[in-house]
Amino acid sequence: MFSGIIDNIGVIESAERGGDLRLVISCACAKDLAIGESVACNGVCLTVVEKNASSFTAELSTETLSRTTPGWNVGDKVNLERSLRLGDRLSGHLVTGHVDGVAVLKDITPQGDSHILCLEAPQSLARFIAEKGSVALDGVSLTVNRIEENQFSVNIIAHTWQATTLGQRRPGDALNLEIDLIARYAARLMGKQDI
Repeated sequence: MFSGIIDNIGVIESAERGGDLRLVISCACAKDLAIGESVACNGVCLTVVEKNASSFTAELSTETLSRTTPGWNVGDKVNLERSLRLGDRLSGHLVTGHVDGVAVLKDITPQGDSHILCLEAPQSLARFIAEKGSVALDGVSLTVNRIEENQFSVNIIAHTWQATTLGQRRPGDALNLEIDLIARYAARLMGKQDI
């Protein structure tokens, strides 16, 4: 379980495709990680399978690759968050690291010191997004400003713009989207169609 508050930015050092995609990610927090620990990488919950003082290795299954953004290329920067410990403050919202799909960035509008991002969600996920509700984009916990059909907007403050990879995004880019956990279960309890 995560909160959507990014701890570090990592860089993909290698990406090897075999049965799964095996990534080596360099980051400042690698020395503190443990084998078997969960780390959210651009919002995707991955398991540390190897590590050294400057990097860790994780594997993405075919299922994970089918639901997340294309890419995972050498040199790409990724948002990293270590999993929550019992008793930690929940500064963002409950994020599982189980990406639901991909949102496409349609527009970026500067507003004061912030940036407004307009995104398009898959139609099947749009009904789970609510104004003033939460979403995670590339692992970053954000509040939805507005929603109209399958497009929604979020406000990125200057700190988040600089401390995450969101400041490097451009229109047309795909971002990992995780809908709010509460919306998912509320829909299930009401007998709505599964995601």
